[in-house]
Amino acid sequence: MSDVFENYLRSVMPLTHEEVQQILSLSVTKKVRRRQLLLEEGEVCLYKIFIIKGLLKSYLLKSDGSEHIMRFAPEQTWLTDHESYMHQTPSKYYIEAIEDTYVLLWTRDHFNTLMDTIPALKAYSIRIVSNSLNASQERIRMHISATSEEKYHEFVATFPHLANRIPLHLIASYLGVSRETLSRIRHAQRMVKSS
Repeated sequence: MSDVFENYLRSVMPLTHEEVQQILSLSVTKKVRRRQLLLEEGEVCLYKIFIIKGLLKSYLLKSDGSEHIMRFAPEQTWLTDHESYMHQTPSKYYIEAIEDTYVLLWTRDHFNTLMDTIPALKAYSIRIVSNSLNASQERIRMHISATSEEKYHEFVATFPHLANRIPLHLIASYLGVSRETLSRIRHAQRMVKSS
């Protein structure tokens, strides 16, 4: 599994073998079973998470007990609750495995140490946070201005490898539409393709 992470790191930033080993040495590998939580609302987010294999979701619980999916995190992506992690405050989110998942975890102190000693990692971390902010802004824009069909088409275009991997009710939650609406959209899309 460390090979997967090393290959990922080398594809996104220039690092020596020693720097990769230093990054790995301060991480913890963990297997997260399907439906197991890595973070609950009210807890402080203690870890920066890298997904080696599997799929996680970040979500809020609405007052009626239903989930509102904020983000999906498949292989070779990072996930954390930035606000809770950075400020060590209680989280408003849950992070849960959709399927059995292997992750690498870094505490805030360990990751800060790594950023202080490996400039390329610090620059890349800033880029990840910036990209996350941009994606959040785009998601808000789509939520406000796009039709249900446009939201679904954007999801499939952005995450083609996830559309058939994630249960329909979770995609509907992510898009902010009902499961029935999403079923109608997918049915109409299949009808257009078959004609």
